This record gives sequence, structure tokens and C-alpha cells, in this order.
Amino acid sequence: MDTRRQTVADHIIANLDQAARTVFGRPTPTERANPGGSVAENRLSDRERLESARLMRVNHAGEVAAQALYQGQALTAKLPGVRARMERAALEENDHLLWCEQRLDELGSHTSYLNPLWHAGSLLIGACAGLAGDKWSLGFVAETEHQVVAHLQNHLSSLPQSDLKSRAILEQMAEDEGRHATVAVQAGGANLPAPVKTAMSLISSIMTRTAYRL
Repeated sequence: MDTRRQTVADHIIANLDQAARTVFGRPTPTERANPGGSVAENRLSDRERLESARLMRVNHAGEVAAQALYQGQALTAKLPGVRARMERAALEENDHLLWCEQRLDELGSHTSYLNPLWHAGSLLIGACAGLAGDKWSLGFVAETEHQVVAHLQNHLSSLPQSDLKSRAILEQMAEDEGRHATVAVQAGGANLPAPVKTAMSLISSIMTRTAYRL
């Protein structure tokens, strides 16, 4: 059977398809089950349910942004090995997307109305990081994941104590993100300059505050 080497156009089309699935459809998950699926649903007050929904909406928006970052980097990464790592990480992030969306449905809420904006902006940032060079692209992944882990830990402390289903999801997400950061560093990721880290944190803060409401 004839095989054809993938071109730049092939990668672009594949990423456009993935973007549509991320924002509007159902992304392809791995074989893993939802960590909250086997956890009993406790009764939540209206206030607790609202707070859990807002936090899970923020986490879902963060996963949309993470998908776009990985897709942008995969488009512009120079080494095939780095591109493969970005694509695998994006696939694992699909699990997080689905878990958060399922939990939002259970809580009677919705994903962020601004998800297309989060995706478009993050795709551009990811592509720029990939163009900067593979060591900086991987360093960007590592720093992103470190900030996400800190963000998830903060949400775990903010969740209503009785919302064990959401807690199970966030704990698994934090474990996965920490592993992604370690892999990126071990693959040769550079330590980003302090101003870049600060800018990343500021952008994340803006998205978090907005997605919490919208």
C-alpha cells in the first residue's frame, strides 16, 4: 500500500479539525475513565453548586487553552520528536476537557461562552513558542503546566468540601499536568525568563477571572 508523507497542509487541516472538536464538538479521549464517575454524588446547596460550576468552567476553559497551545506548538515545532510529544500531550488533555464538561453538565451549568477566543489566542501563542525553537517551546510547556498545577491546587482548596466528584477530577488533572511538565523539562525544555513567566501568569489570571463569570 502506498504511503504519503504528511505535508504542512496536512498538519494544518488536522489541527483545524482538532480545534473544531475542542471548541464545538467532542474531542477524541484516551482509554481512561472519568475519575469522578465512580464517586457518589453528595447533596450540594445552591451556593455550593454554583461555586463548583464556576470553578469547573474555569478549568474547562484552561483545558481549551492548553489544547490550543499544544496544537500551535505542534504546527511549528522543528523536531519530529518534539512534535510527537506535543500531540500526545494534547491527546491526554482531551480527557480533561471531557471530564470537566461532563461535570458541568451534572452541575447544571455550561462551558465558557468565550472558549473560541481562548482557543484562538492560545493557538497563536503556542505557534510563536514553537517558532522560537524547540528548547523554548518545551520550556513554555513546562512553565504552563507548573502554573496549571498551582492553579488546580488552589481550586482544590476552594471547592466545597462535599463536592467529591469534582475533587476526584481535579486531583487526576493535577497529577497529569505535573507529569507533562516533568516530561517537557527532561526533553530539554529551557527555563523561561522571569518577565515571560510573569506575562503568562497575567494572561492566565485574566482568563480565569473572565471564565469564572462567563
